[in-house]
Amino acid sequence: MAQSLHGGCACGAVRYETGAAPILMLNCHCRHCQQASGTAYAATVVLPGKAVKMTGELRYHRREGNKGFVERGFCPTCGSPVALKLDRLSDLIAVHAASLDDPAMYRPAMDIFTASAQPWDCMNPDLPKRPHGPQD
Repeated sequence: MAQSLHGGCACGAVRYETGAAPILMLNCHCRHCQQASGTAYAATVVLPGKAVKMTGELRYHRREGNKGFVERGFCPTCGSPVALKLDRLSDLIAVHAASLDDPAMYRPAMDIFTASAQPWDCMNPDLPKRPHGPQD
């Protein structure tokens, strides 16, 4: 069932909204997500890209990942991480759960790239673990 999701950066310069239901919610423990989030993992909500309306402009940092390029979008004014895109899944966009107006709605379905997880990261033992990505 579709629900309305709204969110944006800390200063309000970038906002997004969608009426589409999330495709997947997950915690990514890859080293790039750790560096981009500044903590143990990135909590992301994957959405159909065409269904997300973005206002304001994100600045993107492009980096090569395990299976192609990843673009991480952040607010150029306050620096908040907001979204990410994968070249190989160009029809999708992921938003950071912390950027949601109501982050309490975030319900991760799995942990991915757990082979890169930090030893001090206390993962939820009830979630499925994928060592190298969602397809393992």
